[in-house]
Amino acid sequence: MPGENLSRDEARERAALLSVDGYEVSLDLRSAVGEDPGDGPRTFRSVTTLRFRCDEPGASSFADLIAPSVTAVSLNGRDLDPGEVFDGSRITLEDLAADNELVVDAQCAYSRTGEGLHRFVDPEDGEVYLYTQYEPADSRRVFANFEQPDLKAPYRFEVRAPEGWTVWSNGAGEQADGVWRFAETEPISTYITCVVAGPYHYVTDSYARTFADGTTLEIPLGALCRKGLAPYFDADDVFLVTKQGLDFFHDHFDFPYPFGKYDQAFVPEYNLGAMENPGLVTFREEFIFRGKVTQASYEGRANVLLHEMAHMWFGDLVTMEWWDDLWLKESFADFMGAFSLVGATRFANGWITFANRRKSWAYRADQLPSTHPVTADIRDLQDAKLNFDGITYAKGASVLKQLVAYVGEEAFLEGARRYFKRHAYGNTRLGDLLAVLEETGGRDMSAWSRSWLQTAGVNSLTPQVLLGSDGRVEELAVVQEAAESHPELRPHRVAVGLYRVTDGGTLERCARVETDVDGARTVVADLAGAEAPDLVLVNDDDLTYCKIRFDATSLATLREHLGSITDPLARALCWSALWNMTRDALLPARDFVDLVLRFGGRESEIGVVQMLHAWAESAVTHYTAPARRETAAALLAEGARRELYAAGPGSEHQLAWARFFARTATTGADFELLRDLLAGTATVEGLDLDQELRWVFLEPLAAHGVVDEKALAEELTRDDTASGKRHQVRCLAARPSEAVKAQAWAQVVESDALSNAMVEATISGFSQGSQRELIAPYAGKYFAAIERVWAERSIQIGMHVVQGLFPSLQQSEETLDATDAWLDSHKEAAPALRRLVLESRDDLARALRGQACDEASDQ
Repeated sequence: MPGENLSRDEARERAALLSVDGYEVSLDLRSAVGEDPGDGPRTFRSVTTLRFRCDEPGASSFADLIAPSVTAVSLNGRDLDPGEVFDGSRITLEDLAADNELVVDAQCAYSRTGEGLHRFVDPEDGEVYLYTQYEPADSRRVFANFEQPDLKAPYRFEVRAPEGWTVWSNGAGEQADGVWRFAETEPISTYITCVVAGPYHYVTDSYARTFADGTTLEIPLGALCRKGLAPYFDADDVFLVTKQGLDFFHDHFDFPYPFGKYDQAFVPEYNLGAMENPGLVTFREEFIFRGKVTQASYEGRANVLLHEMAHMWFGDLVTMEWWDDLWLKESFADFMGAFSLVGATRFANGWITFANRRKSWAYRADQLPSTHPVTADIRDLQDAKLNFDGITYAKGASVLKQLVAYVGEEAFLEGARRYFKRHAYGNTRLGDLLAVLEETGGRDMSAWSRSWLQTAGVNSLTPQVLLGSDGRVEELAVVQEAAESHPELRPHRVAVGLYRVTDGGTLERCARVETDVDGARTVVADLAGAEAPDLVLVNDDDLTYCKIRFDATSLATLREHLGSITDPLARALCWSALWNMTRDALLPARDFVDLVLRFGGRESEIGVVQMLHAWAESAVTHYTAPARRETAAALLAEGARRELYAAGPGSEHQLAWARFFARTATTGADFELLRDLLAGTATVEGLDLDQELRWVFLEPLAAHGVVDEKALAEELTRDDTASGKRHQVRCLAARPSEAVKAQAWAQVVESDALSNAMVEATISGFSQGSQRELIAPYAGKYFAAIERVWAERSIQIGMHVVQGLFPSLQQSEETLDATDAWLDSHKEAAPALRRLVLESRDDLARALRGQACDEASDQ
């Protein structure tokens, strides 16, 4: 649609011309209930009054709005013809005055893709639930505005809603005469305004804090979810973490929470993990656990709660000027999520999860052809949408962890405090943050910034150990390498740990030195004379961002003693390094799987266990030589079954191994056990087969044709809920049938009838590792369809289709050639679309290299 993809240059021109005084937005959502209109999209009335100033009277500009129709437009009292000024995504504004008032009366469409104002009908009781999701630029689907982060303004919302509903927005609300009116917000950006409406279940609490000057801050707290999830909603734990987080950030930021109340809404069919709308944070409802989960799930939820809370300062109070500096909010929130998790909650081992899970995401993203500096070059909104990635989040957070080691924790936090006070309710660029860090840290930040924020790629650090005739370390050096495509060698503050096998068989640290690594080779002088180590762990304690490599002695030690490392963080770092070596075709996939089977059952950290499960599955599916893939899969299932019975009854480890066993089941005996467990004719002591676990067991049975459509329908009668329906749709699409695959493909690619959640579930079921031949014919169909899908569907659905249906299971040079042919013949395709295809191509090429490495280990 013309003008829908706002460019950075257009945004800068508009920001130089205009400044906004405020918005009044009136929404009539009573149309959310009742019969489907049938003759077009279901719409709601949106009336916006926008007051703004223009530095050049007589100039022209535009407002943003994506809507099926506009009823009326008035500029400074002049009625404009909507047919002339509105093109479907922009409203042309000509002959502007110094002070302006724009009034737009529009019919906006409810969304089924999670973008704009999403409408969800609960299949359990027929109730309708609404919520908004805007980032980076979908508030224009709900009201007319200037859709860019640097044109901040205060907002007043009023909402008419169906009888019996409650409505929430960023500010506190009151209902009178059927209208909900909300307090004016502080100046904020368009993308963090929010409305949630419906018959939600709502729980309240409060937070109070008295500061050193005697003033007291009171914050009303609320938490809400669909009525159907109320029996599972552990709001007390949500409020506990919320209060711990507020205390932590008040202690460290010296800037009281500035947005009044603090509601947290858990909403259905959500595209993201969460969104930091001030005063009304939205989360995906899967954070409300319907069945038993491990502590890793509770830790993950707490991390997201704290990540979004950190945004109240990093992102909401102080906002990046344009999406180039998205890291100024996301990297900081990701770092602060882990920092506060460890510092304020019961999850004291949060840095282990960060090292193992978040950094894994970053390392993958930083080796893709689409990698970019932390401070990215964001040309337009499609670029912005795709840059919510592992670089902006996890690498940026890792870089900040390195920065804390570089300048010191107190200097870093004092820099944050000055940053908030200096730029409150404003917009910033990279230089604004570096300026305060130079003040507080006493270091020149320009060189550090060039190396860490303005260049892409990940370095690898490898130890070199030279032993003297006395058997002690004569010299220990760290060798730094970089990929040819991104040759930057960076300064690293690292800890180098030496480990030895004790008489008791454990692998324990015997020496540790912190040092600065810079350039291609750095000698760690302080370790000269140390006892000969069995393992050298570069980046011990995970201070920097790098791929760890091992010398031959260390790798041999890990093959025999990985499970004996006593420090859980060191153990997690070694697992992560071995996985990176597998992905880089330096370690055969069979060796990695063997290590998981030998030592995974001894891993104490449940989050690490679950990460190992995911990596081992990926190793078999993508990196194992095709000739031995079936054998490797059977070994994995056999090992998972063994650990299931060996785990403590009722333990979270038992639950994790049960889920892993289901995902890896390959033989008739495996399927028989799963069926018997579902039927209750077999049991595993302590294993509670709740509804969520039942669906986990059913998916592999469906994928291998052991259960049919009737069995899945019967299961849905046990769980006739929104969650149950998503599980059923995924299992239905997983069945090994040509007709099933054709139907799933048509529902996703040829139709837009499915909601975002159902598209995701269908795609997940469609692609099964055991069905490579069955879905092979869709490789050609994929390349024929994706450009049309990208043009016709929303960007969120386009991303689901392009990423989820790429023929990644057709692991051959032919598929690689077909991908290259599409890229060569579609050089003018949307850059964001090409990026997604390039990323998938890179994963495929990496898989083929890994398979070659695995095959070579036979020779």
